[in-house]
Amino acid sequence: MVDPATAIRLSLIVGLLATCLGFPVAVAAGWLLARRHFVGKTALSTLLLAPLVLPPVVTGLLLLKAFGARGPLGGLDVPFTLTAAVLAAFTVGLPLYIMAARSAFEAVDPHYEEVSVSLGVSPWATFRRITLPLALPGILAGAVLTFARALGEFGATTVLAGNIEGETRTMALAVYTLLEMPEGEEGITFLAWVSIAIAFVALAGYELTVRWQRRRLETRR
Repeated sequence: MVDPATAIRLSLIVGLLATCLGFPVAVAAGWLLARRHFVGKTALSTLLLAPLVLPPVVTGLLLLKAFGARGPLGGLDVPFTLTAAVLAAFTVGLPLYIMAARSAFEAVDPHYEEVSVSLGVSPWATFRRITLPLALPGILAGAVLTFARALGEFGATTVLAGNIEGETRTMALAVYTLLEMPEGEEGITFLAWVSIAIAFVALAGYELTVRWQRRRLETRR
């Protein structure tokens, strides 16, 4: 039994939670990679962006080994729960988030920060009042991409969260399940159109936020 409405609801919940959880991590990592030079920066960047190029099933397997019963984080009881679906989407989508945040911070002229600090404003206040607001549209663009990526996540979710109706069966998993059912064509068509609509809305939102970022930076030059 596959309930398309439940699958859509779960996908939206997973996408929103993964995006919200990723925001502080993406901001911190993006700022660090954009503004600081330190030993091991390349290694850190490679580690953070690795899920972008790893097969999602491999990413899911690594997460399962970490959170499985015999893993170092096995006591958290994560596998085959909604938390597992969110964690899988978060891990796979985070590289896009970090890349967008890094690009957004790199686009902000450091001169604004230097002037602020020279006037006696603390680095944290400078970041909060100047750097982050200027970079925010670009970071939000990354959030949109991360949300869209989370909605389409399949491989890592399958391994870590399973395919449990009403608990972890997102739209991608629902489509896969319906493919094996003789009467599943109608449900597949519905979910496919919903996925396409969400993808187009997300891409349109991404384009609008990128343009917003560009206009804001250009007006300050």
